[in-house]
Amino acid sequence: MNRPLKQHLIDPEICIRCYTCEMTCPIGAIEHDDNNVVVNPDVCNFCMDCIPVCPTGSIDEWREVETPYTLEEQYSWFELPEQEEFSQLKFTDAGISEEEGDDPVEALLAEAHKGAGGKSRAPATAAKPTINLYNPGNPVEAVVQGNYRLTAEDSGSDVRHIILDFQGKPFPVLEGQSLGIVAPGTDSEGKAHLPRLYSMSSPRDGERAGYHNVSLTVKREENGICSNHVCDLSKGDKVEVTGPFGATFLMPTDSGARLLMICTGTGSAPMRAFTMARQRTVGKMSGGMVMFFGARTPDTLPYFGPLNKVPSTLLQKHLVYSRLPERDKEHVQDRMLAKRDIVAEMLEDKKTHIYICGLKEMEEGVDKAFAMIAKSSGLQWSDLRDAMREQGRYHVETY
Repeated sequence: MNRPLKQHLIDPEICIRCYTCEMTCPIGAIEHDDNNVVVNPDVCNFCMDCIPVCPTGSIDEWREVETPYTLEEQYSWFELPEQEEFSQLKFTDAGISEEEGDDPVEALLAEAHKGAGGKSRAPATAAKPTINLYNPGNPVEAVVQGNYRLTAEDSGSDVRHIILDFQGKPFPVLEGQSLGIVAPGTDSEGKAHLPRLYSMSSPRDGERAGYHNVSLTVKREENGICSNHVCDLSKGDKVEVTGPFGATFLMPTDSGARLLMICTGTGSAPMRAFTMARQRTVGKMSGGMVMFFGARTPDTLPYFGPLNKVPSTLLQKHLVYSRLPERDKEHVQDRMLAKRDIVAEMLEDKKTHIYICGLKEMEEGVDKAFAMIAKSSGLQWSDLRDAMREQGRYHVETY
């Protein structure tokens, strides 16, 4: 009797086409075309190296199949197929032997998931996003409307606010989505550069309300091919753009939802979009938003000036610095613990949505802070976090 196989797949709706999994896979089992990123069932050996690095959890999909889905089928998908029904058959995993009652892939997944963000879900009230409207084979041309430096010249950190206009072409976006920019030229193998993803920092109706332009927050990296290209753009320059991408790190449309936002550096981009959208929606009413924003100094904190002008009734701000002269280092998790009463109260509120965005190094410290705060309220953080994720109220994008 043929036994079903367990096949590793990628969710095309959630995948943001950052290609991190493909670059991480040690055996070349993951590949892509202009539309989708897919797993080759003839090559994948279930090493699980791709699981922890995925920022969205789209890589963490599995189906029991009698015959593996082909690459051609996977490339054609806009969404994953439903799980087939099998009649009391026990599956085995391609290339892996198993004892009766054991699931070796599940054992490997359990190990791979240590420290992983897990699969995200969109908020229940989030609007339906448009994804992958433009791909590397069919990018849309955008014109630079502005390029503004956000950090001080002598701060050692060059972060830019870039505004793009799509010249009347459709580019429907939601707060929390990303777009890709294709740097000109080719890589060392003579291939066109893959798009570099950037979170959008403007609301859905545009950097300027009603204009439907898009802004980005971009940090110049010393050897970053695309970041240097973008940071050097001038007004009137044209760029090739792909996207939009992202179907889970979205903002609830319910104005009564509360947002607990934790970010560092350019991870502030989607938080800015959330804040501006809520500001346009609720006006002078309470925004129900709390932000913990970390940087080295005020000079390196993007949007420092504009942030301080946002009313505290709309956004409760906790700006945290780790390199102030004659001051102990402080990180976002330290301030969360110092303000544990605020965080604890929000954790207990079923209207709270948590958003974490920034460098991956922050994730462990923030998670530990949540665990300590939850414990002081008699809550088990791992259970609460998993329940919030399942409800579309816990969102992590780190890089």
